[in-house]
Amino acid sequence: MHRFVLSLLLALPLAAQPAVLKQSFEELRADAIRAHTKFLSSDLLEGRGPGTRGDALATSYLAAQLESFGLQPAGDDGTYFQKVSLLGITTDAEASKIGFAKNGVVTPLAYRDQFVGGNQSQKEAVTLDSELVFVGHGAVAPEYQWDDYKGLDAKGKTLVMLVDDPPATEKEPDLFKGRARTYYGRWTYKHEIGTARGADAVILIHTDPSAGYGWQVVRNSWTGEQAYVKNPEGAHALAFAGWISQQTARELFQSAGLDLDKLTQAAHARDFKPVPLGVKLQGNVKSTIRPFDTANVVARLEGSDPKLKEEAILYSAHHDHIGIGTPDDDDPNDTIYNGAIDNATGSAAILEIARVWSRTTPRPRRSILFAFVAAEEQGLLGSDYFGRNPVIPAGKIAMGLNLDALNLFGEVGSITMIGIERTTFFPTVQKVADAMKLTIVPDQAPEQGSYYRSDHFSLAKAGVPAFSIKQGNDVLGQPAGYGQAKSKEYREKHYHQASDEYDPSWNFDSAVQVARLAMWLGYEAAQSPTMPMWLEGEEFYGKTAAVRKK
Repeated sequence: MHRFVLSLLLALPLAAQPAVLKQSFEELRADAIRAHTKFLSSDLLEGRGPGTRGDALATSYLAAQLESFGLQPAGDDGTYFQKVSLLGITTDAEASKIGFAKNGVVTPLAYRDQFVGGNQSQKEAVTLDSELVFVGHGAVAPEYQWDDYKGLDAKGKTLVMLVDDPPATEKEPDLFKGRARTYYGRWTYKHEIGTARGADAVILIHTDPSAGYGWQVVRNSWTGEQAYVKNPEGAHALAFAGWISQQTARELFQSAGLDLDKLTQAAHARDFKPVPLGVKLQGNVKSTIRPFDTANVVARLEGSDPKLKEEAILYSAHHDHIGIGTPDDDDPNDTIYNGAIDNATGSAAILEIARVWSRTTPRPRRSILFAFVAAEEQGLLGSDYFGRNPVIPAGKIAMGLNLDALNLFGEVGSITMIGIERTTFFPTVQKVADAMKLTIVPDQAPEQGSYYRSDHFSLAKAGVPAFSIKQGNDVLGQPAGYGQAKSKEYREKHYHQASDEYDPSWNFDSAVQVARLAMWLGYEAAQSPTMPMWLEGEEFYGKTAAVRKK
């Protein structure tokens, strides 16, 4: 069976829609999703930065709504809150000075314009003085017989890396999954491998194509407070983790008598070996450290089956955004990163799904969990905590459905659920999509590694088959290319920028369309005699099999 189908072959007539869902579909209200989105992204909530007043307002609002629906609290001590304790680290841009040193001459770097980043050692002050080594993609992938380190002792060094996977070749078209970005290409992996290798620092070279977004997104996301889980006692951590612009990288390599483009090409081959640059990273990083608590907001609707109610379907969305930051380029007076699309829309839609599920009778056989997770923008921290501390055993969560950054351009004719084709549940998804007159399309930007960039990834690592529902770009009633152009406009002009604000012209019928799909898929998984499972040999099969044996 072909994993991606553009024409669905398993036809299911609309009349096959479960009777219990017909009324539920009618009850899903676009104006309710609009109202939640409008409030959650208002200036009052100050961008919902983790551990801030706006964050507390957002979580209180979500909990109050869930309580009003009559859903059971599923958090700590009989509450709706699962506490997530973090450290907020803010780089003091004025007191922190770093630069590249060669032959005793230090070339200083301009914060925000040339570099961004901070200290992950969770100390208030660190001194940097380490040799730079270019390690290509920085990947160690035994399944691809790939090792960019070739025995390099990285301890005490600064590793300079490309932000992507090694590319596929004509001889190996499936190398690192071809066009698709694997986890080896994500910035989170780059920092993790650098830490594991004992490096002093990791510097990532930004390009728009490799990162999937412009420098302004990196700049906005990496300035201001960054949240981290407290390091274990005695654990090694990076003294500096950050990014440099492509132009800054070119100048760095030129100062070392090297050509960045040629070395990038060399890094695409297995025989690449680390290249010392003969340059040092020098300087100091001073930080303000703030311990704080945020929370995942969690509720439960008990299932109707005496046995299966111990298992659950999970709906999730992250409630946080960046908070108050530096002024946007287009509006020097706007410092609030409202996060309307990202992700007030997803939280709002899950709230409405929760309301309607609470009114649906008879209840599904399995229970339904609703989780509004924290600190996604800081590296999926809230969902990672949930995955490691699930409110029911991970092996009893049959499937996770996540909503993150809905398009509000109009109803669409297609959807994507990256990874769903690698599960036993895929035929059911095909039938439901066909009934809703939706075509399943492959990942529309596989090079961006979308599966590893949202909260479902944390759940998959914990053993839960989990996916985000994304709308396609074919907007009904609009000319070809309309949806793609609107998506591109959002990504370039609003994503992780202060301009991601509520717009009264948005079409929330498209959010209802997604909510209906999510409800139907959740219902099918909740009613099924068996839980959805990854196909044998898939990336997360072993982990899911292991937790389900417990």
